[in-house]
Amino acid sequence: MPFLQTLRDGDVLLTLYVQPRSSRNELVGLHGGALKIRLTTPPVDGKANKAVITFLAKLLKIPKSAILIQGGHQSRTKRIRISGLDEDIVRSGLT
Repeated sequence: MPFLQTLRDGDVLLTLYVQPRSSRNELVGLHGGALKIRLTTPPVDGKANKAVITFLAKLLKIPKSAILIQGGHQSRTKRIRISGLDEDIVRSGLT
């Protein structure tokens, strides 16, 4: 999967395309090499970034502290670092 890769330290890097102010929180599919998610939260004061972390933590059943936005804080395309899970578990959690 082009949007998912394992880093040298064993963490997983996930590329997301975030669409804020949607009618509901959901995974949509692929968007230009990234996994697209829709969030109800507006992109104001970091609320959408917090919603990304909360959504992924709930979806993957891991603590929020295991998820870090590594890049794209002010962008719709974000690079998310996930600790404590391998790529296969992340992949199955996203399907």
